[in-house]
Amino acid sequence: MGLTEAVILGIVQGLGEFLPISSSAHLILVPWFFGWSDPGLNFNVALHLGTLTAVVAYFWRDWVLLTRHGLVGARTREGRLFWLLVVATIPGMLAGVALERFAETTFRAPALVAGMLILMGVVLYWADHQGPRVRGIWQVSWREALLIGLGQALAIIPGISRSGATIAVGRMLGLDREAATRFSFLLSLPIILGAGLFSLRDVRPQDLTLPFWVGVFVSGATGFAAIAFLLRFVVTRNFNLFVGYRCLLGLIVILTVLTR
Repeated sequence: MGLTEAVILGIVQGLGEFLPISSSAHLILVPWFFGWSDPGLNFNVALHLGTLTAVVAYFWRDWVLLTRHGLVGARTREGRLFWLLVVATIPGMLAGVALERFAETTFRAPALVAGMLILMGVVLYWADHQGPRVRGIWQVSWREALLIGLGQALAIIPGISRSGATIAVGRMLGLDREAATRFSFLLSLPIILGAGLFSLRDVRPQDLTLPFWVGVFVSGATGFAAIAFLLRFVVTRNFNLFVGYRCLLGLIVILTVLTR
């Protein structure tokens, strides 16, 4: 892999992991459009390490506070939120283990990815515009945390988007945009950490090349910027921009599949 590809895919991962546009879809479609070879498992590890670094760097204070209260003060609101996030992580972990083989093969078909981009775009639009959604992050219930976790589990299918699915479910359940987005981002840390550690088992010292570290750095820096941008964006704006982008990209992919 060249450095140019590493930079481009790092940007794609950093933006797609946290904006509701699906990083896994873009990591399939960008090489497909440009005729690049599969970057391979080792580079995917680099990208996951980068986005893990981004979410840790942005939310480390939150997680220190939540973890401390979760372990010694579970009845506080911070301790309760910690265990809500633990519960919400379980469906995604189970889906990752059970469906890993399909995620690496069957689910990677460009036509399927395009369909999921459009379908999830429609769902996100509907969830975002159905009546008032004014509840905060501290008002999430145990049932709602599990439902958001089930939304995260669906993101094993490229094109659905982990952040898109969890934000959409949060909005359906009555959370305001900022609360749904922040819960989604906090929830991303354990699932990205788990995926990264699981993938590290096959990485050898000789795989730690310059493109590997470029991927880590670029995806981390871009991911941090994407988190900061979206948390500010949703204070005053809806998700129509991302819905439109998803549907347009999905249509372009379908047209490309039909004409190739």
